[in-house]
Amino acid sequence: MSEAPPGSNLPEFTVTEISAALKRTVEDVYGHVRVRGEISRPSRPGSGHVYFTLKDESAVLDAVCWRGTASRLSVQPEEGMEVIATGRLTTFAGRSKYQIVVEALELAGEGALLKLLEERRRKLAAEGLFAEERKQPLPFLPEVIGVITSPTGAVIRDILHRLADRFPRHVLLWPVLVQGDGAAEQVASAIEGFNGLGTGGPVPRPDLLIVARGGGSLEDLMAFNEEVVVRAAAASDIPLISAVGHETDTTLIDFAADRRAPTPTAAAEMAVPVRAELAATVLDLERRAMAGMARSVEERRVRVEGLGRGLGDPARLMEGANQRLDDRAERLVRALPLLVDRRRGQLAEAAAKLRHPGQQVADASRQLGQLTERLGVSAGRAVSEAERRFHSVSKLLDSYSYQDVLRRGYTLVRDAAGAPVTDPTVLASGTEFDVEFHGRVRVGAVVTREAGTDRPKTGKPKAPPKRRAREPARAKPEQGKLF
Repeated sequence: MSEAPPGSNLPEFTVTEISAALKRTVEDVYGHVRVRGEISRPSRPGSGHVYFTLKDESAVLDAVCWRGTASRLSVQPEEGMEVIATGRLTTFAGRSKYQIVVEALELAGEGALLKLLEERRRKLAAEGLFAEERKQPLPFLPEVIGVITSPTGAVIRDILHRLADRFPRHVLLWPVLVQGDGAAEQVASAIEGFNGLGTGGPVPRPDLLIVARGGGSLEDLMAFNEEVVVRAAAASDIPLISAVGHETDTTLIDFAADRRAPTPTAAAEMAVPVRAELAATVLDLERRAMAGMARSVEERRVRVEGLGRGLGDPARLMEGANQRLDDRAERLVRALPLLVDRRRGQLAEAAAKLRHPGQQVADASRQLGQLTERLGVSAGRAVSEAERRFHSVSKLLDSYSYQDVLRRGYTLVRDAAGAPVTDPTVLASGTEFDVEFHGRVRVGAVVTREAGTDRPKTGKPKAPPKRRAREPARAKPEQGKLF
């Protein structure tokens, strides 16, 4: 700061000096404030810091939340959300702006909080996390029960006391925060931790989980409305009971759990049956079973006795059977000789019908002679008939033979090869040929004139060549007779 000029009592400041003075003044006066407004234009650059604007009907206030604080906020900034920001006012000299450095953020009023929960519920329901088909049935009598709650509150004592009254079971406690920063992450980690236990390990795997917390305001129960808790409950392979708050309190984990209990005590009652009631039920079932068995035995005894009265006296039944046996034995003794005599008579009658072998041979010889005689007669008749047919066919054959034609004075001309000549023009002058007469007599001849002329050829007729005397035609051997 420079001194004031003569005649003026106002000091002069540089821009940096006045900016620093304003920064000190604002931070001293407004070092811790709570500002209510509607979030506008939230942004998250790569640095991890969160920048947004708080506004109302007539003013706007810039806000910044540094990276380390932003990760711990119970409510993440969203467009249009009405919140109460807790922090300190400061200035940003580089742009002549003032802003609030946010250290905590909460919803402004229960209405805004309910609106946020309803929007979150619809989102998770659309993903199917609340579907009924995802829910598992609770075991009838779990051996090990895992409880996720605060180790110092009254909730765990109520659960243990109720389990001891109804049916004592082995209980595993996973201590967690049930409200405040980090509570949601601890509850989700506990659910996942119980599910991660292996069977047969040093720490037994629970058969049932109970997530419990006492009553409180809507803000106190917000840890059980966080997405991380709801998703862990929906993904649990171990059946889970949600027992958060009192009967009128409803959290989002109630929709994802397999069963919802109105109170932690009611969760313990859902987890196990009453041992005394089970014992009484078992005794009653045993009594009814014994009574039913006794009644069944008595009914069968009475039925057997009734059937027995309809049966006869075995001794009397045996007397009648013995008498019939004696009668049959006596009749059998008498019937055997009669049967032998009857069979002997039948044998004699059959023997009388038998003939002597010699007589049988004689009869067979006589029958054979008769058959031979009949065969001879039949054979002679067949031969005569065949001979008659043969002569008839021979006569018919002779009538068609050319010899019959030669008998009437005709002759048959054959060439040198012995083939019949039907056309005289084929015989040239000087050609030798044979002429056959009836009786198979053949005479050799030579053509002395041209075919088709009546006069001899000009010139001195040529003496016919001397022909070797033809041997008389050999008579073909006569065909023998078949019979």
